[in-house]
Amino acid sequence: MILLDTHVVLWLRSGSRELGSIAHREIDLAWQSGELAISAISILEIAMLQSKKKITLSENLEHWRRTQIEQGIVEIPIDGEIGLRAVQLANFHSDPADRMIVATALAGHRLVTADKRILGWSGDLDSLAAFK
Repeated sequence: MILLDTHVVLWLRSGSRELGSIAHREIDLAWQSGELAISAISILEIAMLQSKKKITLSENLEHWRRTQIEQGIVEIPIDGEIGLRAVQLANFHSDPADRMIVATALAGHRLVTADKRILGWSGDLDSLAAFK
């Protein structure tokens, strides 16, 4: 399964040119096979960005979320196992949302992100740079 970092799902759904061709191709293949996902924590991050007026969605967030799911993006819930794994990330920065997303990816998913702190992390994370 391909797991999209929060900014990547926003780039994908807005048609941003920041998403590189290799990442876009991998995302499309995953989407076609029903293997594209976001973490539930990304919905929280998007809601917070919207409430702070840092992003504007073309529709309300509830409808936007439902549309993503209806169009085949799997929403992975946060559970206690992911929470525990997030706390145990060695040498990882303190952002709790990033910790939850990486902990989710460590359950066997490939994370697509442009976050250089995540991409540079020394842990055993299967990742793809979103800008490639």
